[in-house]
Amino acid sequence: MAPPGSVDPFSGTLAPGAHPALLVVDMVMAYLDPASSLFLDGEAAVAATARLAAAARAAAAPVIFTRVVYAPGGVDGGLFYRKVPALAQFQAGSPLGAFPPALTPAAGDIVVTKQYASAFFGTALTPMLTTLGIDTLLITGFSTSGCVRASALDALQNGFAPFVVRDGCADRGAAQHDANLFDLQAKYAEVVDEDQARRILARG
Repeated sequence: MAPPGSVDPFSGTLAPGAHPALLVVDMVMAYLDPASSLFLDGEAAVAATARLAAAARAAAAPVIFTRVVYAPGGVDGGLFYRKVPALAQFQAGSPLGAFPPALTPAAGDIVVTKQYASAFFGTALTPMLTTLGIDTLLITGFSTSGCVRASALDALQNGFAPFVVRDGCADRGAAQHDANLFDLQAKYAEVVDEDQARRILARG
C-alpha cells in the first residue's frame, strides 16, 4: 500500500487493442483427472473458456491452444523437467496430455506445443501473433501461478497486452490463484472476468 498522499506505484492500466486473440494455456486432462498428481478444481474454468472460445470464433478472433509434450525421458524438458517430476505425465502419447472433450480445438484454431512454462519460450508464438496482427491476448488456462503467469509475463515483454481471465484460470487452491492474480494485476497484466473478456472480443 502506498503512503497517504502518494501515488500508487502500481496504478497503471493497459487498454485492449483492436485485434485480440484467445490464448488457452495447457487446459489438458492432467489437471482435470483426479488420478493425476497435477489435479486441480478446474471444471468451471474449462466451461468459461469454452464459452470464450465460441465467442472468439464468432468474432473471427484467433483461438490458440497450448499443450506440453515431451520426448521419452524428458530430454527436451531440461531443468524444468527435472525440477517438476509431475511433468513426466506429459510424455508423448500420454492421455493426460489430451484436451478435454468439453474444450477441444476446432477447425481453424491453432495448437502450439511447448516444453516450458511460458507459451512463448522456445515456440513460434511471437512471430505467429505478429503475422496475424494481434495486439491483445485474453489468457485462460492452468495453472494460474505457473504457465498462465509465465505466459502473461512473456506476452507483456513481447509487446502483446495481456488480459488474464480470472474465471478462466485455476490453481491448486484459492490462495495460489488469488495471490498470483493480485501480482499479475499489479505488475504485468490486466485481470478481467468472463464478461469483460467477451466485450473485448466483440470490439476486436
